[in-house]
Amino acid sequence: MDGMKPGHVPLERALSKLGLASRSQARQLIADGKVRVNGTIRLDTFFAVVPEKVRIDIEGMDAKKVTPRTLMLYKPRGCVTTANDEKGRQTVFDLIPNLDSHMIAVGRLDWATSGLLILTNGTRLAAELTDPKSRIPRTYLVSVRGLVTEAEVEALSHGVQDEGDLLKAESIILRKASGKESHLVVTLMEGKNREIRRIFAAIKHDVTKLKRVGFGALDLGDMQPGEFREMSKEDIKLAFTSTYAE
Repeated sequence: MDGMKPGHVPLERALSKLGLASRSQARQLIADGKVRVNGTIRLDTFFAVVPEKVRIDIEGMDAKKVTPRTLMLYKPRGCVTTANDEKGRQTVFDLIPNLDSHMIAVGRLDWATSGLLILTNGTRLAAELTDPKSRIPRTYLVSVRGLVTEAEVEALSHGVQDEGDLLKAESIILRKASGKESHLVVTLMEGKNREIRRIFAAIKHDVTKLKRVGFGALDLGDMQPGEFREMSKEDIKLAFTSTYAE
């Protein structure tokens, strides 16, 4: 942020980065005098800290004693990935019973998209998995309206410009095409907002169904919508060998 030294973030953001609270929850905790930094109560939400180098306590509990937890979830279509939805819609966090810490959705999927989603309270892991430099493949099954031709796929392989962004898939494979609907497999190396929908909108094809089936070395396998499983440290290392940090 402007005026802050490299590595420093506002205290409210630090609580979020450490997986302890949402930004709004953090602001309230700080205002209530429940947050100590290196033993001192701090009431300024913009107090600058380096999250990895300070001791943060909330109501007397050491923030760094939060047990690491990472889940792989098969997100159903029709729920959102935000912690609290202003429209009162079901969230992915409603699908996980007995959540005991603030979780982060890694690589969000929109309301109409289903598939593999990672939830974690490890902010460092989340940052690494979403960093474009990590180049982690994300694979999607895509259905669109109308006939997609090989010429259109070839054109998309060079990328398209949309709202100032260059949208370019790592690969696009046309599996089946008809005048009514076409089916494709698309692999991305980074996830810009609604990227696949925007890519196909550029060639006048609306996406009718979108499902993420792979993330790194992970795949949905025989999981069903709404199901989730805990991931061990070893699972994470195997799935993201090139990016996982201790």
